[in-house]
Amino acid sequence: MGTAEIEIERHDRVTHGDYVAQLPDVNGTAKLSWTMREGVRHAEHTFVPPAARGRNIAAKLVEALVSDARSHGFKIAPDCSYVERYFDRHEELADLRA
Repeated sequence: MGTAEIEIERHDRVTHGDYVAQLPDVNGTAKLSWTMREGVRHAEHTFVPPAARGRNIAAKLVEALVSDARSHGFKIAPDCSYVERYFDRHEELADLRA
């Protein structure tokens, strides 16, 4: 399974939520969890099953979060170390960083 086929589901519960990718080829789920505090979406945890790592799945989850931030006008606090590294590598996202 290539990353092109990965579909990201958004589970938005107003104050918290997840970006989820079902990974049928590894019988698992990748997830980026967030909480909203004072208008900022805090990216708290990113998980990709070990068998699916190295395929840019975590990046796809962050890209969905970034897309939503651009569409809905919120900032992102990259509390998760993966999301922080992603922001550090993509200087064009500085305006979204809380």
